[in-house]
Amino acid sequence: MIFSKLSSDYNQLIKLKVKFTDLEEEIIIKDDTSNTIDVVVEAKGFALVPYIFKNSKTITLNASEDVIVKQDELIFEVQKNSFLLEEQLGAPYKIRSLKPEVLHVRYSKRASKYVPINLKTNIDYATGFDIKGDFIINVDSVKVVGTIDRIKSINSIITNELKLADVNTDIKETLNLVEIEEVEVFPKSITVEADVKRFTEGKLEVPLEIINKPENVTINYFPKTVTLSYYVDLESFNSITPSDFTVECDFNQIIDNQTYLVPKVTKMPESIKRINIKQKRIDFIKL
Repeated sequence: MIFSKLSSDYNQLIKLKVKFTDLEEEIIIKDDTSNTIDVVVEAKGFALVPYIFKNSKTITLNASEDVIVKQDELIFEVQKNSFLLEEQLGAPYKIRSLKPEVLHVRYSKRASKYVPINLKTNIDYATGFDIKGDFIINVDSVKVVGTIDRIKSINSIITNELKLADVNTDIKETLNLVEIEEVEVFPKSITVEADVKRFTEGKLEVPLEIINKPENVTINYFPKTVTLSYYVDLESFNSITPSDFTVECDFNQIIDNQTYLVPKVTKMPESIKRINIKQKRIDFIKL
């Protein structure tokens, strides 16, 4: 007797709670009864057993494909798109009626802006190793979402600390971004990469150039060259030559009766990690 009843066809009211995917991060939808579709289905008693004590089911709609996005509401044409509901209900259920004919879901929108990422690192390289170039982050900025008052003072987002020890191989790590109260960040994590190479020290003698010296002024200065010591990756070491560098003394930087010039490196290869000038001052006399 019970089996025969369960194999018979029945009508059942099911309340479909609508959730949306692919929404803009700024959109906030209030979770209330306005997001519900009443659907009467016909199905065998077996299929309706799950809805005897709870006559509701959550379905998902794609905000960029299934609905119309207006300024303050999402519109879903229920009757026109009943096939989407049937797909999610499943084959045993045949839709007999739907309410409402068109679903209007109101929403509010938060403010948003893009800000740069501030990478926090604490890396200890193995002896003779260092990073070549800069860290590469898979995104150049992130979106912060919140109230206008809350996000207006946010100028960057800090990563959790990238802490590594005794590094002698290339770096590739995923880092979460530091959470900010009442603010959402998209994406919530980033990928950081860097080339790590073996480094060595090099030394070269480079001629000095005097710039901004008045034409009517003649000087004699010493030394005429300076010794540069620099830190460079081993692969680039043999390609470095004195012509790759420019060291200048700016005559305009002389203060009062100062009798020396200060050398400064104004050009060097990108592969150079650190550089130092042995001679910190260049003595001169006016002739």
